[in-house]
This record gives sequence, structure tokens and C-alpha cells, in this order.
Amino acid sequence: MTTPSQLDRWIEEERVIRARMDAGAGPGVATRAQIEGKTGLQVMQGLLAGELPYASIAKTLNFVLVDVSEGQAIFQGAPGLDHMNPLGTVHGGWFATLLDSALGCAVHTMMPPGRGYTTADLSVKLVKALTPKVQRVRAIGQVVHCGRQLATAEARLVGPDGTLYAHASTACLVFEMPGKTAA
Repeated sequence: MTTPSQLDRWIEEERVIRARMDAGAGPGVATRAQIEGKTGLQVMQGLLAGELPYASIAKTLNFVLVDVSEGQAIFQGAPGLDHMNPLGTVHGGWFATLLDSALGCAVHTMMPPGRGYTTADLSVKLVKALTPKVQRVRAIGQVVHCGRQLATAEARLVGPDGTLYAHASTACLVFEMPGKTAA
């Protein structure tokens, strides 16, 4: 009997998570009432549990949040023919969007209730071409620093065999959400 490969495990994990998220809130935008009083980590956990809607762009670009913890977010994506550039490799924008999602959501996990963030800077380095022959990749985002006004994070885009396809960094502005008073 053979054991499942890392790719097989990733695909099965993705199947379970997608089914849960689509059976729950599905794609969309959370209302203020849905997120009020929750930390960023609680919001991200709610999204992963299917209790809160996930971003529609994930469906469009075929990626999904697969894990979240304090200071970390992991997204998994399946590059397809719809994501290719005219030269036959996956478009850099696909890499950037997947990495930006992991970076931003990692920062999101560090937000207390009533605090938000926005990307101020995104730097992406593509180090290896990606084609649809690579069935899945994971963007693993980790917070480096999270202060009252600025947060930074780094991410790596890897295949199931550990191959590095890209890495990225971000700086995010952190702020009080509109309509909230400072804690």
C-alpha cells in the first residue's frame, strides 16, 4: 500500500475546505455586524469555517485559504490555462495576487477588534516559471512586525515538493476602522 503524496494531501485538504466554505457563507463581503467585536484572527477563522464570506477573487483566480493562525495565513492555488500569459507561463499577476492575499491575511490575524489595514507596498520576486503542470502551490504568509501604525510581512510561494516559485514582502498601514473609537 502506498501513502498519499504531499500533492494528494493538499488536494484532499482543499476539497474539504472548499466544500465547507461554499456550503457556508460562500463568496462575498462580510457585513459590519458579522465582524463587529471580532479580532482579525477570529474573522479569518470564521472565513475558513464557512461562517463568513470569502473574497470572490479567490474563486475567479482558483485559490483558497487553507490555514490561518496568529501571524500566519496559507493560501493554496491551482494555476490554470486562464491564468497564462502569451508566453505560456502563469501571469505574474496571479503570483502577486496569491502572495498578496497570504501577506494581507497574515497581517489581518494580528488586528484587534476595530483595527484595519491596507497594503502600502508590495514587492514580488518571481524566481521560477510556473505552468499548469504544477497542479498546486501554496503561498505562506508570515508577519514580521505588527505595530500600531505599520505592519510588515513576508511570504513564499512553494510547490508540494518544496520548490520555491516566488517570494514577496509587504508593508501595511494599520488604522482604526471608520466609525470606531480608539481603544
